[in-house]
Amino acid sequence: MNAYLLCGALLAAGAILSGCSGLPALHPPPPEAAGRYQPLTTPIIAVGDTQEHEATGMPMLDNDSAVDAYVEVAQRPPEQPLFGRKIFETVLTRHPDMPLLHLGDLLDVSCHSEAQRLQKVFELARQPGAILPGNHDGLLFGIFNYNVADIVRDPDSARWDRACRRGLWLSDERQAPPDQRTAFSKDDFIDSYLDGLIRGRGRLQGFVFNQETRDGHFGWKNPRPDGFVEAVEAHLTPENRYASSFIVQKLRLPPAPGAKRQVKLIGLDTNQLSVLVGTFDVLRGESPGDVGRVQADQIDAAMPWMEEARARGDIVVFAGHHNWRALGGRTRQRIESLMARADHPLVYLSAHTHSGFWTMHRVAGRPMLELNVSSLSDWPVAYRQIHFEYDEAARRLKVVAALMPNRGTPPASDAELLAAWEAATCAGDGVPDARLKARDLQLVSAQREARGSLMDWLYASMWKYCDGCQALMYEHGHRYLDLLLREIRQARIDLGADSDGLEPRRLPLSCQPGGGLVGCVETLLAAPVGGALKPSVALFREKAELVDRVNTRMDQLHNPRVRAYMSCRAVLAAKEDFELTPERFKPKRNLARRLAGDYFRSEASVGMDWETPQSQ
Repeated sequence: MNAYLLCGALLAAGAILSGCSGLPALHPPPPEAAGRYQPLTTPIIAVGDTQEHEATGMPMLDNDSAVDAYVEVAQRPPEQPLFGRKIFETVLTRHPDMPLLHLGDLLDVSCHSEAQRLQKVFELARQPGAILPGNHDGLLFGIFNYNVADIVRDPDSARWDRACRRGLWLSDERQAPPDQRTAFSKDDFIDSYLDGLIRGRGRLQGFVFNQETRDGHFGWKNPRPDGFVEAVEAHLTPENRYASSFIVQKLRLPPAPGAKRQVKLIGLDTNQLSVLVGTFDVLRGESPGDVGRVQADQIDAAMPWMEEARARGDIVVFAGHHNWRALGGRTRQRIESLMARADHPLVYLSAHTHSGFWTMHRVAGRPMLELNVSSLSDWPVAYRQIHFEYDEAARRLKVVAALMPNRGTPPASDAELLAAWEAATCAGDGVPDARLKARDLQLVSAQREARGSLMDWLYASMWKYCDGCQALMYEHGHRYLDLLLREIRQARIDLGADSDGLEPRRLPLSCQPGGGLVGCVETLLAAPVGGALKPSVALFREKAELVDRVNTRMDQLHNPRVRAYMSCRAVLAAKEDFELTPERFKPKRNLARRLAGDYFRSEASVGMDWETPQSQ
């Protein structure tokens, strides 16, 4: 979610906001010319925007279905919060020998529960990997930068905490420890990431992290000469200053046999904020998440790596979550000062747009090639398999980035991309394709038809001040949870014995003993919704409790058929939702926009000098 959400909603209501601006033009590189390229690296996998979503917290206006009727990707199909991370699991298991680069937005609401579910996926990974922070990895919905140090007295921070208070805690608020936050701040992300690297999943040995000292700088160099993560510099700022923390990483890309140069990647943290931004700022179009920022101290931390690479003759590739044009002007100048130290062609990898493109920029007096990767949460659902080649005589760096998945050759259309996903997932689940597609179309259509009006949304936004407004907000929440429950029931039926592990040990109190998961779902769906607020909230909490229990057990199912089924359902739903969304509500992801950025292209190169006026 980004500034388009609030801009679109309020424009539909007749407001005029300066933040709703047009998209910058894309300038793809010219057609590739022949050259004497030699491989520098073996492939890595680059993904972005998995956006694991906590769907069982208190209903939130920020991703309400009424808003989704007017703007792009406010509320995703119910298959996404249930099965979406299985797409990521599929990617990891299909490429066990290729290092992973995650370009950010691992989370969505930014909750501890989301991070815990993704941790279960990472525990399956056999390859080393690195994650760059995204704007959703530490800000509420990727936008709100609340003071999480004071949940009790700060109403906005308490709102974040309620949004993350997953179903198990919703069923009985007393179960939530009073001193434990469910909101997941930027410092929490860095803490958890470093802790995961320390335990060896990122192949970092010897890193000593002082858990008691929350404010300070942390530097580390990998003693292993073949480690994927070569060095880390982190700065943690506590309490309400958490958003100015950063973690910048130096990666050692795997060398190709006989390569004469090493390739290093500097992964920047483009979500380094120096001010607190709240709702009013977002309404004015000043969303901290939509604009990428890097402060001077991060550049200072990375500069020695550039000097070392220059002395060694290494090639340095740059990466960050935000695409180049989404970075603030001062931030681009700071990064350019880093890039100016490179005496080789410039390449920047990014995510954030949920779209994907190739484009050229003028940076540090030279051309820079940017590759923006797709999303794993919205269509086009895709990722890239990337390696680098170099023509020493021409001083040209080539990025070879096959669009994935594919069936031997990179897809050249959305239809071919969907067919590749179907071959990789749907073909292995044992459920006829036609039945799955019909079911997903029905479910996605039901979600869209259940939306309220924008006036409903504006009325419900007053929920703090009237019971009727709050009741309407919960009514919308019921509609979405009902769709999640329907999908859980169908998955249990489709997968049969392979899904026995989905049965929770304890069911909500309203469910009959011995009825099992399917019986419990039917009981909750049959319960009347509406009327007095208190019974509606109680029923909502029981539904949220069941969804949460099933979602937790889902992370224990790694049967290939279960993974294939769930990945298939999430991909099909994303495609159906894309097709049913009017073009004007998907400005970044529509096919015309992607074609303007050579989306289906597999390789491009960049030199030291401009070649065509178009590239400027």
